[in-house]
Amino acid sequence: MNQLNLFVELTRLKKPIGFMLLFWPCSWGLTMAYDFSSDLKIYFFYLLLFFLGSVLMRSAGCIVNDIFDKEFDKKVARTKNRPIASEKISVKLALIYSGVLCLIALIVLINFNFFTILIALASMPLAFTYPLMKRLTYWPQLFLGITFNYGLLLGWTSINEEISLIPIIFYFGAIFWTLGYDTIYGFQDIEDDEIIGVKSTSIKFKKNPIIFLSLCYSIFLIMLIFIGYLIGFKYLYFMSLGLIALQIYFFQLKKFNSKDPLICLKIFKSNNFLGALVLISVFIGKIN
Repeated sequence: MNQLNLFVELTRLKKPIGFMLLFWPCSWGLTMAYDFSSDLKIYFFYLLLFFLGSVLMRSAGCIVNDIFDKEFDKKVARTKNRPIASEKISVKLALIYSGVLCLIALIVLINFNFFTILIALASMPLAFTYPLMKRLTYWPQLFLGITFNYGLLLGWTSINEEISLIPIIFYFGAIFWTLGYDTIYGFQDIEDDEIIGVKSTSIKFKKNPIIFLSLCYSIFLIMLIFIGYLIGFKYLYFMSLGLIALQIYFFQLKKFNSKDPLICLKIFKSNNFLGALVLISVFIGKIN
């Protein structure tokens, strides 16, 4: 039971925000591509597969991240008690856990078409090199955005078996969504990160973060509008985007306080709700 609790802590399974932020882009791509006049069983089956894949890959990613960040985590108050940093779980055992999770994820993946399997496997280097980026650049959140939103392309190709302009534009916008919310998340540890030499957009834009955050979220919204225009969605889709804009500008940005870690965490978690709003908007656009 103790090992099970350590495994749950290691994989952050009690913190669903991580795998939900990985899942939402998958659901957007799938919903955008799906023909809802056909059998809905396939849609919900694929949705379940993407959810399982998100949980498995995010869990494996957390393990790899903690292995790379073992020495850094020991020096940060929020992370010093993580299982690997506190040596409650050995690196060898953690690697075994990660391998098993990836194997199960592969079993999930082979339910899709060959093209989706191929481009999913091509994304693996992104998933497992992201933790190194905070040592090399002030833009690790950009690499996280590229990695975390890759599922949007997989959702699209699971239906169409090709990549067109629409998912690429959507993917581009979603990257800026991640840039925004993960910059907010980074302000929780900014003091410790500066001391130990970890880089982030939170540090890079700490003097005036609201301008950078507003730019990121605005690009995301513009891409959502552009997608709706290109596809020819009706007015209900654009009205629903108004709710997304309200959530961003009047909750996230208006309440943002870089000096308050609890506020930053609350705003970061609210992006789970925002992800659901985007899914609802895309669904409305498809059926309206």
